[in-house]
Amino acid sequence: MPAAPIDLLRAHGLQVTAQRLAVIRAVSEHPHATAEEVAASVRSEIGAISRQSVYDALGVLVERGLVRRIQPIGSAARYEDRVGDNHHHLICRLCGQVVDVDCAVGDAPCLDPIDGQGFEIDEAEVAYWGRCPQCQARSEGANHTSNHQPTHSQPTG
Repeated sequence: MPAAPIDLLRAHGLQVTAQRLAVIRAVSEHPHATAEEVAASVRSEIGAISRQSVYDALGVLVERGLVRRIQPIGSAARYEDRVGDNHHHLICRLCGQVVDVDCAVGDAPCLDPIDGQGFEIDEAEVAYWGRCPQCQARSEGANHTSNHQPTHSQPTG
């Protein structure tokens, strides 16, 4: 995050509160965190805070463009502080890891549809789905182990 959280809040016309500061820091330190993960991080920093207060702070920060909300299919909403650059995401189907990836090709909105139906497009939200390197390695290790299991022959008699 380029500017200090206090400066960001003030620059966007928001009152500076301990809760908002803690939420911004949590999102910055844990990109692609769920609201529950953000709440746990905030609680570890400032103590008790209601789930609703965290959701309210996230909502205001998203509305003001300080935080981006993404919601991969089949996943809880996730929050990140990388905003305004129209980047996309790589998502592991097995472990759910989410990783930023820069714009697909060219300038934003990255992908021009064949027929935009008259829309003025200013953003494209793209998710690439697959398996992360760690899950690939686990998968290959499991296959390697299962293919090379020793066989024990039983005596017939």
